[in-house]
Amino acid sequence: MFVGKPFVPAALAAVIALLGPPGVSRAQGVEEFYKGRQVNLLIGFGPGGSNDVWGRALARHMGRHIPGAPTIVPQNMPGAGTLKLAIHLSNTAPKDGSVFGLISRGIPLEPLLGDKSVPFTPQKMSWIGSPDQDTTVCVARTDAKVQSLADLATIELTMGGSGSGADTAVYPEFFSQFLGMKFKTVKGYPGSNEIFLAMERGEVDGMCVAYDALIRQRFYQEKKINILFQAALKLDPKITASAPIISDSVTDTRKKEILEFFLARAAIGRPLVAPPDVPSDRLKALQTAFLNTMSDAVFMSEAQKLGLSIDPISGPELSDLIARIYKTPASSVNELAAILKALGG
Repeated sequence: MFVGKPFVPAALAAVIALLGPPGVSRAQGVEEFYKGRQVNLLIGFGPGGSNDVWGRALARHMGRHIPGAPTIVPQNMPGAGTLKLAIHLSNTAPKDGSVFGLISRGIPLEPLLGDKSVPFTPQKMSWIGSPDQDTTVCVARTDAKVQSLADLATIELTMGGSGSGADTAVYPEFFSQFLGMKFKTVKGYPGSNEIFLAMERGEVDGMCVAYDALIRQRFYQEKKINILFQAALKLDPKITASAPIISDSVTDTRKKEILEFFLARAAIGRPLVAPPDVPSDRLKALQTAFLNTMSDAVFMSEAQKLGLSIDPISGPELSDLIARIYKTPASSVNELAAILKALGG
């Protein structure tokens, strides 16, 4: 039996020599693609809110971690609770790794729980990662009639919301329908920043929003907003206010199962996603650049100044999580879907 150096035909040897060691040509290809290129980071939210702050901060730093150091240009593309952007990425945007976007964490569940005809298949998208896993809180003005979770059983609270797929609309409508909370949601605001302004003007009395977005608002810092409860399965240690978690208020086993499935969306975080079929080497470069940005000292310093809490989820983890969600038993999916359908969103 021959155990020495394997025989390599001369022609094949010449090709190997030309290409170099395995993996080198692919790495060079990625760098060559991105060098001198503009990469677009589309933000599915209006300017000024927490998601916009995250997107623009990432655009300032992530490019230098991508081979070839492209310039990343942020651009707002709000609409339909970021479903507009998700459909654009899925069907229209270039699939070459030159475009990716920041969407609402509820959007990956839209084809499962909402409109199944939506031309967007989350399992086929190219997931890059999420910079944090922020907890949603439902809040009210301190001069509103509702001042606690218990008050919502008997007193109506007018909430501001944006598109049907956005957390600001989905959360209060779901809690109203499923748990009987007396929320009245006024939709149509471009984003959370506009809803905070509406609260200041007295147009609405409350909203459900990411905690990180809340604490940056002057209206909250002036102690004019009260946290009613955390829309979460467990207490968030970052939240210093003595606000209960919603899951503790539900004792019925079946309802608790449905509620836990609904709140699983929070684990998706603040997802960054590229179109389907992005070349694997470029997708890996984007995923790696994202994670390297999360531990970049300059980025971390800026994030701290901006009040952003870094708690990242990698692209592969995000992809696996979404795949698991889509394996949820049909009975639970159908029951929750029926509730959300009844809400009209």
